[in-house]
Amino acid sequence: MSHLEKFEEKTIGTRTIYQGKIITVELDDVILPDGKSAKRELVRHPGAVAVIPILEDGRIVLVEQYRKALGKAMLEVPAGKLEPGEAPEVTARRELEEETGYACDELIAVTSFATSPGFADEVVHVFAAKGLNAVENPLQGDEDEFVELHEVTLEEAEEMVADGRIFDAKTAFSILWAKGARNVR
Repeated sequence: MSHLEKFEEKTIGTRTIYQGKIITVELDDVILPDGKSAKRELVRHPGAVAVIPILEDGRIVLVEQYRKALGKAMLEVPAGKLEPGEAPEVTARRELEEETGYACDELIAVTSFATSPGFADEVVHVFAAKGLNAVENPLQGDEDEFVELHEVTLEEAEEMVADGRIFDAKTAFSILWAKGARNVR
């Protein structure tokens, strides 16, 4: 028996509960490894990217925007969802330009990770962007998206994570990566 088979839950039925603009919520009936049955509520998400924009002097660019789910404005690295059939690198370049007004000469794939595997299939692909240059007529972001830019040193960003001003997992991860990368400049 493989490691996967030892823990696998076999789906015997799926029902879509909600189909939205960004997510789909499904209710799965599954058979557990011990033969008992259970229900699983699952959020289906197309995936997303996060970009660590690194300026020539080593500062990073963060965006501040209101997040309705938490009811507050948050500081984050630029990010956005994948469009159908779109490669993560394409999404990363688009989101960087839309949210910050910058394009980059170099886009470095950092890693990918699941955000909430207990109930969602969202995977975030993280990139570092170097060789930033301001775009004269940048792509416009979503019409319902309002952001403010903050250019901060890595030390300032670390302090923001430590004191809770940065509360977002992808951003905290990105700052930790940048700190360990040694190639920030």
